[in-house]
Order: sequence, then C-alpha cells, then structure tokens
Amino acid sequence: MGRPCLPKCKLARVMGWIQFILGALVILVSILSLTKFYYAGFLLHNEDTCQHFYNVKDVYDGFDAKSLSDRVGEVLDRLETLQGKLESKVQELEKSRGTLDKKFLEDEIVRPLHSANVALRQIRLPRIEGVNSTVKEDPLINVFVTEEIRKYITPKENRVGKINLYGTDKVFNTIGHACVVYKKELEKYMDYDIGSYCDDDWNLAQKLMLNGCDPLPRRRCLTRASKVYQKPYPINESLWRLPDERNVRWGNYQCRNFECLSRKNPKRGYSKCVGCFEMEKEKLKWVSNSSLSADFLISDVLEVKQGEIRIGLDYGIGTGTFAARMREQNVTIVTTALNLGAPFNEMIALRGLVPLYVTLNQRLPFFDNTMDLVHSTGFMDGWIDLLLLDFILYDWDRILRPGGLLWIDRFFCNRKDLDDYMYMFLQLRYKKHKWAISPKTKDEVYLSALLEKPPRAM
Repeated sequence: MGRPCLPKCKLARVMGWIQFILGALVILVSILSLTKFYYAGFLLHNEDTCQHFYNVKDVYDGFDAKSLSDRVGEVLDRLETLQGKLESKVQELEKSRGTLDKKFLEDEIVRPLHSANVALRQIRLPRIEGVNSTVKEDPLINVFVTEEIRKYITPKENRVGKINLYGTDKVFNTIGHACVVYKKELEKYMDYDIGSYCDDDWNLAQKLMLNGCDPLPRRRCLTRASKVYQKPYPINESLWRLPDERNVRWGNYQCRNFECLSRKNPKRGYSKCVGCFEMEKEKLKWVSNSSLSADFLISDVLEVKQGEIRIGLDYGIGTGTFAARMREQNVTIVTTALNLGAPFNEMIALRGLVPLYVTLNQRLPFFDNTMDLVHSTGFMDGWIDLLLLDFILYDWDRILRPGGLLWIDRFFCNRKDLDDYMYMFLQLRYKKHKWAISPKTKDEVYLSALLEKPPRAM
C-alpha cells in the first residue's frame, strides 16, 4: 500500500528543494542589489549620484537649483516688464502735470520695485554649467544685500593670471567670513590645551590669514620662543647689524641662519625683497643717487614738508630698512610684514623697529586722519586687481591726515596697463609733488609718485 505514494513523495520533495533554491537565489540577488545601491549612494545621500541622474548639478543642499534659478530668472523678467510700464506711466503723468500721482508712484511703487529688482539680481545661485561642474560659492555672500559689501568680500583675481607676492592667485578682502570655508584648519588652530604651550603653527595661522580668515581669534596658550634667546643689541648697533640668529625659531623655514638668506643662495626660501638681509646693500637705499628717475631720496621727500613728517606707515615687504632710515631723521615708521619664506617680522623687531603683522586683506588698524606719511614699495605691482587697489587706496586716504604724503615707490606694471594705474593713483585728486616714470624692461615700467592729500574741509 505504501509503494504508490513513493512517486508523489519524491515529486513533492523535489519541488520543495526547487522552491528553497529559488528563494535563496531571490534573497542573494536582493542582498547584492542592496549592496550596489548602498555603494551608489541611494541609501545614504550622495550628491554625485544626483548629478548622474539629473545630468547637471540640479540638486544642491536639498533644493533643485536649476528650477530655482529658472524661476528667479522668470520673476526678474516680469519685474523688469512691470517696472518699465510703471516708469512710462510716471512719464505720462509728468507730461500731464499730475504731480501728486507722480510722487506717489515714485515713492510707493517705483522705488520699492526697483530695490526688490536689484536685491533679486544680487542673489548668488550655484552656477549650472555641466555634468562635471562643481559648486563653490563665496561663503555667506547671500547674507549681504548692499552691493559695496558684496564687492568688498568677493575674492579679487590677480590680473592676467599672475601669482602675487603671497603666492596666491587672488586676494580675499576679509570681514572674517572666509573662516567658514577653512573650518577644518581653524579648528586645528584652536585645538590646544588651555594654559599650555601653543604648537609651533604660525605658518598655519598665516595660511588662514592669507585666505581671508583674518583677523584670527585670540588663543589661551603660551607662544613658544627660541630656547637660547639672547638679549637684542642696543639701538645704536641694531639698526644696521644682522641680529643674533639664536633669537629666531627657524623650524618652518628652508634656511637656518641669516647668512643662508643671501641673495646668492637660490634655495633661500623667499623670492621678494632680494638682498634685503644684506645690510651693506640695504644701507644704500633712499640715501644714494640712482640712475633711475623713479628713485626718490628720503631727504628730498622730507624737504617737501619740513618738520611735518613725524609718524607714518611703510606698506610693503622687507626688513624695515625704510623705517631705519626714517628713524635717523626722527620719524617713527610702522612697517607691515609677513613671514613669506623668511623671518621678516623677527628681523624688523630685532633691529629695534615696529613690525605690523597684517595682510593685504585687512583694513588698517589706525584711526582716521592720523598718519603723516604712507610709503609703499615692493608689495604691489601689475598683478593687482583694480577694484582691490581701489579699496586699498581709499583705506590709505582714510588714515592719512589732511596734508599728509602718499609715496608710491617704484610701482611697476606693463606699459599697456600704465594708464589704468595712473588713473587709480590720481582719482582722489591729490596734489602732485613728484611724478616719475622709468623703463624697467622692454614691456614694463616703474612709476613713482609723491602725492599730498587735500584738506577736504566740510
């Protein structure tokens, strides 16, 4: 009686195994599919995946950037059309002498509409360019509506692709907003044990400053000094003598002593201010005659305002030689400096002079109408963006007192750009005391000028 059941039992057993194998295959395929989806970024948000499916970077930080950009453009076109109609209506009212209606339209409709139009146009959206495009917007740019703020904090590209003396291709005027972009570096800079010694990280701090994270926050750690620090030379010796090299921390420089910084050493670690650590050559600057008409002597400049030049600012790159020469004339000069490959700040201080550690990005920390003289040499030339130069010149004008002198010393640029730069230096209508142009190379020229700030009495 059991024999007839055997074929049926075998068939049921085979079918059960087939179902089991198929179920296992389904589970295996599901696991593999989920794994692929995970690595493709569908289970965790992956922006590159969105780019792949949307063809361009339409999705950005949770919103459809392309649709938003198109919609804003549409709204702007409608606003422009409406504004045009309203302005034509104002003109019609003016012809019919409807003054009350015209004033109402201007104050209550046209001006607010124009302001809204301008504000919308200033919205900075991610650029939608192509599959491989990247979105990198200036930090917090959309927080500000006033155009002058936006122009100020927008990075200024160097002219014709040049690299500036800081080794960067742009300059970041700063109000501290750029720290958002350098969050990782800033957190590293502020990671220390309170009350202990700071890391020897001035080069990290300088990198942050040059990239617009400036001024840096204060820290509650102790600055390291040289282990074998010696007292500096007396002032009657220090002005024209190389300092004791034991007073400098050399760890972050290519050179380990002042002799290594000679202009003859191609591996000295810095490129600007060639020879400025050689005191015998530095002694000749601004006091000996030169074949260049663009070289002005300190004695000739001081004669222009006899007895009136007492304090001033030397804005450039160097070891403080200009301030040393002016000190001999009983004039106090503050010298700006960064440690661009060499210990410029230490050198200036060890000579008994005052270094001011600021970048080109920062508003000068002086009050209005206080300086008798602003001198600039070496730090800016034909790489500088004209809008950036405009902000700098207005800042110099701010700190110069009425009747103060602006000394542009051997500024050089391409001949084809000379007219642009001459306009920039003359736009504030300073009185010209000295003005000289000399050839530097076949295609470049030097420009030196001594200009006096007008009184501008209110």
